[in-house]
Amino acid sequence: MTSEEKDNLKSLIESKMERLKLQVIDLKELTKPIEPDCAIGRVSRMDAINNKSINEDALRKKIDQLNGLEYALSIFDKKEFEICATCGDHIPTGRLFVMPENRNCVRCASQQKY
Repeated sequence: MTSEEKDNLKSLIESKMERLKLQVIDLKELTKPIEPDCAIGRVSRMDAINNKSINEDALRKKIDQLNGLEYALSIFDKKEFEICATCGDHIPTGRLFVMPENRNCVRCASQQKY
């Protein structure tokens, strides 16, 4: 990876982190408990509970992504940043730009079961 690419990638990681931090704040607000005495109808309350569940899942994913980006930034200047955590092969630069928080090459990531 060239020096210019490294600078661009570091800026990309930092900007993604800032966006994610704002999204986490918004999602935390949306996942606050729903008061049982809230004056909404039964169907509306069920809908609000469902939306809260969806937002909690989104919040977990954003926090995981943020943690991955923070880790990527912490090892950014180390050789292991560009190395797959599973197989030890080189991670292509294009993948690092798309998913810098993922520590696996495309082959290893596609074999993982979620």
